[in-house]
Amino acid sequence: MTETLLETTAARTPAEVVASARAAFDSGLTKPRSWREAQLRALRTLLVDHEQEIAEALHADLGKSATEAWVTETGFLVREIDHTLRHLRAWTAPRRVPVPVSLALGRAKVVREPLGVVLVIAPWNYPVQLCLAPLLGALAAGNAVVVKPSEVAPATSRVLARLVPRYLDTSAVHVVEGGVPETTALLAERFDHIFYTGNGTVGRIVLEAAARHLTPVTLELGGKSPAYVSDDADLRVTAQRLVWGKFTNAGQTCVAPDYVLASRATIEALKPLLVEGIRAAFGEDPSRSPEYGRIVSARHFERLTSMVDHDRLVTGGRSDASTRYLEPTVVEVEDADDPEQLVMREEIFGPVLPLVEIEGLDAAVDFVNRREKPLALYVFTSSNRVRRRFVRDTSSGALAFNVPLAHLAVPGLPFGGVGASGTGAYHGEHSLELFSHSKPVLTLPTRPDATVFVRPPFTALKEQVVSRVAFPGRRRRPRRKVE
Repeated sequence: MTETLLETTAARTPAEVVASARAAFDSGLTKPRSWREAQLRALRTLLVDHEQEIAEALHADLGKSATEAWVTETGFLVREIDHTLRHLRAWTAPRRVPVPVSLALGRAKVVREPLGVVLVIAPWNYPVQLCLAPLLGALAAGNAVVVKPSEVAPATSRVLARLVPRYLDTSAVHVVEGGVPETTALLAERFDHIFYTGNGTVGRIVLEAAARHLTPVTLELGGKSPAYVSDDADLRVTAQRLVWGKFTNAGQTCVAPDYVLASRATIEALKPLLVEGIRAAFGEDPSRSPEYGRIVSARHFERLTSMVDHDRLVTGGRSDASTRYLEPTVVEVEDADDPEQLVMREEIFGPVLPLVEIEGLDAAVDFVNRREKPLALYVFTSSNRVRRRFVRDTSSGALAFNVPLAHLAVPGLPFGGVGASGTGAYHGEHSLELFSHSKPVLTLPTRPDATVFVRPPFTALKEQVVSRVAFPGRRRRPRRKVE
């Protein structure tokens, strides 16, 4: 029965899949909280029961270790599901709001209602987490969902396409595999929300397609996320955390520190500590470390190796095209504004960490502000003055002090970009807010009729009520006589 169902689903066109999801939503199937909770529990079971199978797919696509797969993908989702289930009743409950005196007999509330049918287009770098985290948020909000895994991570895409229909409601949740043609066909359909994670080039295509149907879009993009290391930072701990944040998933993380800004003295002190931190994490030969991943494809491998300036190496630089291995690499940048510096021209998205000399705090803030707003900004300092300066004078999707990546692990914090790094945010209750419409509901009894005081004709008594009670603060004006 399951095999037949999977074959039938795979044989459907994108248009038929969307129509099926639309029919499920229109039937009211997805709206009860009991259905939403059942889907989340089923998704949790999928992740736990198939942890090893998912880890093997992630290793095949990205060389991830089983522990890293659990920490950054599967376990991350389990924790998000548990948090959502604990709070779903409160998040979905109608919220009473006060009414003005003029409507004192009325009752007002805000009701969160699902948007309808949501399309999730997932990336390849965290192909489980960044596919299923938006899915679980959309399901918690009561939507039907069509998921498009990334074809660049084919092993993971196959696992998701096979497992999701076995655990989730196949009338309301659909997985569509494929590449550009399938994605293009999906974008031609009408959705009630589109959630895309990836690069800005494709993000623009998604926006253009959505505009034809006036469909709202969430874009989780990225960009170059800076890390400023102040002279007063604890450099040993800073180096260890930079190594962890940069080289997790072989640097293929949208919120990885993209480059380091620091004074010349701090850079010189930081360099041997970074070398030491890489050795402590991955050993003398990272190619033999089970904890170190691989570049996802030959195309990305070639792009990354072209960025490495071997004349400015601090450490690393070795590579093997046959296994898509690029050693954890640290380089110095002579002129960050030189357009020939490929490593500073675009988001690196790989295990290459540039060190950029900067004169001080003012110069660092100016350097960040002259570029596109980053998805994340990291500042390593022990100074409250430095922290206040970055909070006040910079703009980024997230700002974290003394630690990279970790803000994603806080369920109450929204995750998303600003400007070129993205629009919209999710995680925790922010996911429910994103995939819902907050509908205002006002109820006013017909008797007694309180609206009589704000309807013409406006007698002297009504004017007193309007000026003193319903809308106080109005300057008294003489009534105009009608000729």
